[in-house]
Amino acid sequence: MSDTQTPEELKQQLDGFRSDFEALRQEVLKVIVGHREIVDDTLTALIAGGHVLLEGVPGLGKTLLVRTLADALHLKFQRIQFTPDLMPADLIGTNVLHETPEGMRRFEFQRGPLFANLVLADEINRATPKTQSALLEAMQERSVTVAGNTHLLEPPFFVLATQNPLEMEGTYPLPEAQLDRFFFKLLVKFPTAEEMELILDRTTEAATPHAQPVFDGHRIVELSRLARQIPIADELRRYGVALVLATHPESALATEMTKRYVRYGSSPRGAQAIILAAKIRAILDHRYHVAREDLRAAAHAALRHRLILNFEGQAENVQADDIIDDLLRTVVPAVAA
Repeated sequence: MSDTQTPEELKQQLDGFRSDFEALRQEVLKVIVGHREIVDDTLTALIAGGHVLLEGVPGLGKTLLVRTLADALHLKFQRIQFTPDLMPADLIGTNVLHETPEGMRRFEFQRGPLFANLVLADEINRATPKTQSALLEAMQERSVTVAGNTHLLEPPFFVLATQNPLEMEGTYPLPEAQLDRFFFKLLVKFPTAEEMELILDRTTEAATPHAQPVFDGHRIVELSRLARQIPIADELRRYGVALVLATHPESALATEMTKRYVRYGSSPRGAQAIILAAKIRAILDHRYHVAREDLRAAAHAALRHRLILNFEGQAENVQADDIIDDLLRTVVPAVAA
């Protein structure tokens, strides 16, 4: 909290935070059926300044969610369809030889579709690892380097990627370094029977709902700064650290499942994601401080893609969520003791 802010001013700002979040949520839900938790987690990651990876079989509305979010925000939007023949230059751009009016020739940088505020990387795991790796610098440093020249990306910059399960044909696993750059990995489930009926109502009738713009990128940056002002107790920060340390098999906090099935655990980015998401959840719950449940609620989305299983874990088809469930059961008593 800023020293110059009064409690009443902070209260007004947090009320505005909740109001804007709810307006954006409702605009997206005008188009998206169900997936309330997915929508909330996606908006949370955007406000926290992070990227989102959406995983699910084709046809569940992953791409529609991102396009709807782009419609609800005053942001420059680009969609990139990832295919096996996509090259890094197709993403970031390349130097093109131009002839000047004086007859001279020189190279000029022609920007690729990555130069946008909101980038939809559709079916990202259908491209080769070489092309996937072209996103590494952009997702972390918000810049791209071509021929030794660094070009900054205009803030805010978000990558919302969709991917099909790795068991499907024509998919490549994402590099661990790239997975770690996603704030959240969200699993898109198949809709219920009631949701299916509502989907048919919205998509097979004459009137099709569309999202209207709510606010722009400057407001997202303001909301992000406001969320970071929410205090967190030292004990809870240590709990977030303990959750991440417990994902490493060599750690003293590692559970039996971690030691048996995990090859590499989460990086510090996992702890950052848990704490930032917890602060936003606290605001939405009308609180001015982080609670332990806020951290626990963010654990799965923040850690599931950061756990690299060993051969035994893969052979026994162990899910990262099962290991995180075990962490939440085990680490809590240890920290509370």
